[in-house]
Amino acid sequence: MKSSKPLAGLKVLDMTRVLAGPYATMILSDLGAEVLKVEMPGTGDDSRHFGPFKNGRSLYFLSINRGKHSMTLNLKSNEGKDILRKLVARYDMLVENFRPGVMEKLGLGYEELKKINPGLIYAAASGYGHSGPESKKPAYDILAQAEGGLMGITGWPGGAPVRVGCSIGDITAGLFASIGILAALHQRNATGLGQKIDVAMLDCQVAILENALARYQATGENPEPLGNRHPTITPFQAYQARDDWFVVAMGNDNLWKTFCTATGRMDLAEDPRFATNPARTENLDELNALMEPLMAERTVQEWSDLLSEAGIPHAPINKVEHIMESPQILARKMLATVEDSLAGTVQVAGNPVKMSGFEDSTERPPLPELGEHTREVLSDLGYTDDQVRALQDQGVI
Repeated sequence: MKSSKPLAGLKVLDMTRVLAGPYATMILSDLGAEVLKVEMPGTGDDSRHFGPFKNGRSLYFLSINRGKHSMTLNLKSNEGKDILRKLVARYDMLVENFRPGVMEKLGLGYEELKKINPGLIYAAASGYGHSGPESKKPAYDILAQAEGGLMGITGWPGGAPVRVGCSIGDITAGLFASIGILAALHQRNATGLGQKIDVAMLDCQVAILENALARYQATGENPEPLGNRHPTITPFQAYQARDDWFVVAMGNDNLWKTFCTATGRMDLAEDPRFATNPARTENLDELNALMEPLMAERTVQEWSDLLSEAGIPHAPINKVEHIMESPQILARKMLATVEDSLAGTVQVAGNPVKMSGFEDSTERPPLPELGEHTREVLSDLGYTDDQVRALQDQGVI
């Protein structure tokens, strides 16, 4: 029998905005946690006002904040700070992505909040982290990609640096923050104590440099952009077929020989320049001079049929329209539906963490309107209707 989601019963105070922090709390929400998004009265999360829009609704905001609750709270007011402290006493986790020092200036930093709730797991996602000489610098995704080395290895040889096509600086920070939160949750189960988690976008970019760090140490040379090929495995890149581009990945010599057999090109397998992976990598230009016209002989579908039968790893280079219709992606429930009061039916990315313990739904709860749950939250804290109206009049909520 399927059980409830693994984080059911846990409560998250989400004080984040835009992408890195909201992405982390979206993961927690998808895994069953109750997430209360705390937003500034009147404006809310900046990304409520980011495009693209559909019927006046930001699909950017909807895509990573569906299923959360929303309350408004002015943390510059003493009353707003008092309300937050009362919430902290009742919540398991707090996630924020302010610039380092902002929460401390408000008197709401981790050292103060843990006095209220020693079990609080406090996660902070920022550009450069809460320590180091650049800690207070402002940060955006493109800055993290640049300073973290990713743009230095992305693009074409000799070309201009290229930003990765999604906000991977923000998204990796969200991923690592959620991992840290779950690790701290496990430790709290043993000790009863929470802790502070400090995740920097810059650190996360360094963490995913993969073999670029190893290559530099092995050769003493800076890894350079390589286009769409692999630095040490060949052929492992995109080729242009008769009608479009596709990718092949021959990760060992056996696959290479199988490819040569399937295409009737044993001359390539027997050529000493291409007989082994190191030789093929060293002689890449000569190999591609032969591979490119070969690949242009068939369409992508014809190549897919041939390579599938031979067991050669390959893939089309899909555009988003293909993703939305992919049988594999649909079978994995990687598109979920949100019914929104303004935008109507919207599809968002599903949860990639598939677990046998609970059913993975293809529906997600709707987006909260700004402050939609403020009155409900305050009522749970014991505030009367008159007190709520007074807080509203004072601009606290």
